[in-house]
Amino acid sequence: MMQYNYTERACQLFREGMNCAQAVLMAFSDVTGLDEVTSMRLASSFGAGMGRMREVCGTCSAMFMVAGLLYGPGEGFTDKDKGEHYARIQELAAAFREQHGTIVCRELLQGLKVTSDPTPEARTEQYYKVRPCIRFVRTAAEVLDAYLEAHPFVQG
Repeated sequence: MMQYNYTERACQLFREGMNCAQAVLMAFSDVTGLDEVTSMRLASSFGAGMGRMREVCGTCSAMFMVAGLLYGPGEGFTDKDKGEHYARIQELAAAFREQHGTIVCRELLQGLKVTSDPTPEARTEQYYKVRPCIRFVRTAAEVLDAYLEAHPFVQG
């Protein structure tokens, strides 16, 4: 039986026009329990560093959403639970940062002409040649996949 490839699915979704956050969150729909439409809607605000404001990279936001859905403290949580979860998020961010130097969209795109105008750029062949975003989609999916493998989620 072939194992589902989250990384390839995330990259495919990005190439099909999903924003960076949508691509990552939707790729992990089978483990989050969210259907793809709900994942698409939930992540829609986080693309291009949160609504094209170029803040935290949408791929990282999506990693954090998956981690929250799977491991986040639920009912009756304690400060210890919250701290453990924040440590998990920092670990995921550090793994991404280790490969790209930052988790901030505008810093990841440094050297490119970027704007925070809310109008998205057309996804042309040239866009995909110039923009490094698919690399960030790939990294986030790989980091998250490795984390899930090392920390299997057991529904409680």
